[in-house]
Amino acid sequence: MRARIKKDDIVIAVAGKERFSRKTGKVLQVNRDAGTVVVQGFNFVKRHTKPSQKHQKGGIIEKEAPIAISNVMPYCPSSKRGTRVGIKALKDGTKVRYSKKSGEILDK
Repeated sequence: MRARIKKDDIVIAVAGKERFSRKTGKVLQVNRDAGTVVVQGFNFVKRHTKPSQKHQKGGIIEKEAPIAISNVMPYCPSSKRGTRVGIKALKDGTKVRYSKKSGEILDK
């Protein structure tokens, strides 16, 4: 799959149950084979867990679940909206991702 979303990008929801709240969040994990992303603060599910070393008490734990990569879009801070992403080469030969809406470079 050829999505231009990477780990640590800020994204906005464009489909699904978070769409109408216009939430933004940081991408925690990208799975290109399955076409999913895990975004901080999106798509919480409840898991019943036994006590373990990691979770001493056990019980019901809320955590983020993967959502389809097509349901999120990179967030452009200058236009405060989702944007499509393009790739352009700089004069020194490196390739960077940029916002097609504002022309701002998204890579750090």
